[in-house]
Amino acid sequence: MKNERLSSRREFLKSTTSGGLSFLATSQWATAGEPVGKGRPLPQEKLRYRLSLHVPTRLYDGRRCWCHPRAGIVPGAGKQGMPRVVMTMNVLSVSGSDVFKAMYGLETDDLGQTWSPPRKLPGLAVRSTLVDGQRRPVAVSDFWPCWHRATNTLLGTGHSVVYTPDWKVVPDRPRATVYSTYDPQTEQWAPWQRLAMPDGEKFRHAGAGCTQRYDLPDGTVLLPIYYRPPGKNSRAIVVRCSFDGQRLRVIGLGNELAIDDNTRGLHEPSLTRYQGEFFLTIRNDRRGYVTRSGDGLHFGPITPWRFDDGKELGNYNTQQHWVTHSDGLFLVYTRRAAHNDHVFRHRAPLFMARVDPKRLRVIRDSERIVVPERGARLGNFGVTDVSPQETWITVAEWMQTWGPRYVLPVDNRYGSDGSVFVARVRWSKPNLAFQSSPPPK
Repeated sequence: MKNERLSSRREFLKSTTSGGLSFLATSQWATAGEPVGKGRPLPQEKLRYRLSLHVPTRLYDGRRCWCHPRAGIVPGAGKQGMPRVVMTMNVLSVSGSDVFKAMYGLETDDLGQTWSPPRKLPGLAVRSTLVDGQRRPVAVSDFWPCWHRATNTLLGTGHSVVYTPDWKVVPDRPRATVYSTYDPQTEQWAPWQRLAMPDGEKFRHAGAGCTQRYDLPDGTVLLPIYYRPPGKNSRAIVVRCSFDGQRLRVIGLGNELAIDDNTRGLHEPSLTRYQGEFFLTIRNDRRGYVTRSGDGLHFGPITPWRFDDGKELGNYNTQQHWVTHSDGLFLVYTRRAAHNDHVFRHRAPLFMARVDPKRLRVIRDSERIVVPERGARLGNFGVTDVSPQETWITVAEWMQTWGPRYVLPVDNRYGSDGSVFVARVRWSKPNLAFQSSPPPK
């Protein structure tokens, strides 16, 4: 990586670390049994994994912290043929509600042994827009980079946040899905673009913030979004898109998923494919939901997430995401009843557990903590397939808690310090679902 990075953003180096600081390492294999018959594990060839936890950077100075760290890969761009892992994240002002004033990035070319210092990303910078005759700032947030195999492009998606002139979030505002591409030669993200939707009024408040997409072998992008039609609560839908390496275009829409339960509706859907079926996990104020599909666009009725013993999972008002291995489907989530009543919305620790894809249940005995709780919330996280041998879960300690509009600094007596965590999941068997090279033509 370029030498000039080492001297950039000196003020951040006072409150961050870059060097792959190891925080926790587990040497034992964790077993996630495949349900067979009445929930019995397979007698042979169990999929197992090792966990280790690392801190590439941290930030908390009483005013700011990192949030939304998510990573994508550029295959072969690292050292000795290793992938380059490119992480993006927002800097959050703890004095307001969801105040994201800049996007930053950092990279590793040696699988996390060393990281570049965080640096501001001009292509993902704040802009201004005219709303009802008033000039207002617009930020990119909830961004998620992911390798697009068909075009050999690192494509990131997220959404825009329109603020008032004094950086407040108000409910009645336009919101759009945004996207950008990464150039490994210049190590820069292209200026972000808005995804044009077919019905501007219906999708005036729509975005792909914190959503996990799935790319088909032909390059078609299945992008989950959530949106709020006029006078209704939020809905979830999967948007079928074409992508040519530069421009993302809508070419189709799936069915609308909605709920009428006196909540804000459905948010932050995430999509994966396992054993020929598509699965969508969805955030709701009261509980997380899941549904399945044969084509990735048209989904059946949503059902609450439950453990295999029938009890509700306990996840609510925060996102869940998938870890997908060719030999097992896993869910990463937060939940109640984990000695975590002191954490905002019980958003820590981060758990990972195996999913029974037939019953759409979380297997309780497979549940493991992948990122521990230290008083700060961990609900905004990402998942990255780095290689057939490794999957990474990335998250930052969000240093806010209860108070007027939830803007009080977190009580860090439990040890939180604004760390960005990389939980490395090392598989006992290669993940045959991992594909990094372009498909044959």
